[in-house]
Amino acid sequence: MKNQCSNCETENNVTSKYCSVCGHKLPIIEINDELNTIEQKKDTKVKKKFNLKASLGFAVGFIVVFFTTQTLFKPSIDKELAEVANEMNKTCPMKIDQFTTLKNTMALPNKTIQYTYILDEITKAEVNMDTVKKYVFTGLLENVKTNPGMKMFRDNKVTLNYYYMDKNGVFVTEYQITPEMYK
Repeated sequence: MKNQCSNCETENNVTSKYCSVCGHKLPIIEINDELNTIEQKKDTKVKKKFNLKASLGFAVGFIVVFFTTQTLFKPSIDKELAEVANEMNKTCPMKIDQFTTLKNTMALPNKTIQYTYILDEITKAEVNMDTVKKYVFTGLLENVKTNPGMKMFRDNKVTLNYYYMDKNGVFVTEYQITPEMYK
């Protein structure tokens, strides 16, 4: 909105008191009239009522989408086991003790992880299977039951395979520890 000078007909700013060209006193225009008109237009707008059904529908939809995405996009335990195996394999082969080296770790299907060991200085013919089973298997089972580092495996009911080869790469024995064994 402009304020027109009655002397020279120059358009001036509505808040000006004198003409910017000739200096003639400008008529006073009520700005409040324009603000009142704007307020009236605001009041005539349709006010929307709070829609309870739409709000509840939105909330339920949001919850369903949230839990669906959490379920669908949460990495499966098999993927987590693959990541664990990949991380461990970065340090393999790893000397465990004077007789044993961890060759590698593999994530197998159905929540199973396998550790492959090499008996460094022993051939299959030299292995006393009763002695190995008596000491090695009980130690492995106790480790799975009590080691804090194995908690993720226990919580997710992971099966652990321990695969042993002799110094020549010949299969010696395999131990499997299932969730039922470490409950």
